[in-house]
Amino acid sequence: MIDLPTARIYTGHMSLRTKLTCGLGFLFLIIFALAIYSSFDIQGLSKSADRILRDNYDSLVYCKNMLLAIDDMRTAIVDRVIGPKMAEVSPYDSQVFGAGRSSFEKNFKAENGNITELHEKEYVEELDKNYSLFLALCMKMQTAGASPLLYSRDFIPAYLSARQTIVKINDLNMEAIERKSLATRIESARMITSIAAFGAGCILLALFYFWYFPFYVSNTMSFLAGKMKELMARAELKVETQSKDEAFVLLQSIDLLESRLFPNGRVH
Repeated sequence: MIDLPTARIYTGHMSLRTKLTCGLGFLFLIIFALAIYSSFDIQGLSKSADRILRDNYDSLVYCKNMLLAIDDMRTAIVDRVIGPKMAEVSPYDSQVFGAGRSSFEKNFKAENGNITELHEKEYVEELDKNYSLFLALCMKMQTAGASPLLYSRDFIPAYLSARQTIVKINDLNMEAIERKSLATRIESARMITSIAAFGAGCILLALFYFWYFPFYVSNTMSFLAGKMKELMARAELKVETQSKDEAFVLLQSIDLLESRLFPNGRVH
């Protein structure tokens, strides 16, 4: 008869199949948790990188377009100052100037609504003043009485000031991209470390399970096989087998015991 403490160890309310199902479900849960955790971190990093590209890259595009536009406006004024006779017979300079002005003001408005960096608002306000002065001088330069002195003394400095401010905004956003890219790399390294640590914990948990569960099943089967051998010995039945398979020993013992208890036929 099995003593109570020992029997208590090997008895329970769950079948072996249920225990195996729970064990495999536990392993699946570990894999699923690792996948979810990794996906969450990677998705967060992706959103952070996308935000950097979207905000600052847009500002770089606006600055590039404004530089091209203000250069076109200057080119149109130069054509009028240097070649007034050509301007009288060709609408080229007015078309270039109008297109440049429209493009500049469109991109300036977009940039004014995309201020994301420290001091960027100050540079945008500075550009607004410099561009207003530049535009006023452009209007004066297009009049018939504009002098070359006005061009060299006021127009060129105003053009250079506006252009320099655009370059400041461009450089500010370039520096922001580099700074945020470095922060993203640091965050990426942190996430990799975090995922590695979480994965290592999951692996250790799985390894413990791989060690414990087969040990639990094997120990239970060995215990039952040993008890069955003792029972067969007390019944003066000898199990003649060299197999180390506990299940085979149990089945053979049951067959012998069945033949002893029911010699007239098997129980179905």
